[in-house]
Amino acid sequence: MILALFFMANFLFFYTMDICFATNNENKLKEVQWLLGEDYRVVSLKEVGCMEELPETQKTLEGNSLQKAEYVYQKYNIPCFADDTGLEVVALDGKPGVYSARFAGEPPDNEANMALLLKMLKGEKNRNAQFRTVITFLENGRRRQFEGFVKGTILEQKQGDEGFGYDPVFKPSGHSKSFAQMSLQEKNEISHRAIAIRKFVEYLRKHQVK
Repeated sequence: MILALFFMANFLFFYTMDICFATNNENKLKEVQWLLGEDYRVVSLKEVGCMEELPETQKTLEGNSLQKAEYVYQKYNIPCFADDTGLEVVALDGKPGVYSARFAGEPPDNEANMALLLKMLKGEKNRNAQFRTVITFLENGRRRQFEGFVKGTILEQKQGDEGFGYDPVFKPSGHSKSFAQMSLQEKNEISHRAIAIRKFVEYLRKHQVK
């Protein structure tokens, strides 16, 4: 009996909760797992059997994030969170915003998106911008949203080979390197997604979501 309790206690100690992150983007999965630590195991859409394209028909980051999370939660009955991130450029009145991933059209193309952005900002002196992320978490009837943002400027040309999306053309305020010139650890100390995820993790621990 004592031995059984010992093994059960150890099982509970090492128990890791699976939470589905509504994406198959390997870079995002790697970033988020690093931020969540060992208490939670991030599983992709592919791992829960979701191979279809998630709906993203809303006009705000908050709306898209909720729409994706609800789709997965209702269909696969697993604690789930989804993010939606946009690059908001002051000189473009907040564009590309919610349309950041498809700024240059379909299919989504990071290189084409950056090329279009730099073309639209050519000669523009005000290159201020911000990355903003909204995360929606659904679990056991509970719904919460968490926001993170980081301000910076759009560079005149790409710098760096790390990261993804608009990282090569975005330099966060107070730093001399673009996101794409930073290591994963450096980026995760200051990024919009990291800020939103830290709020998410604080919520999980405070409410003992296990």
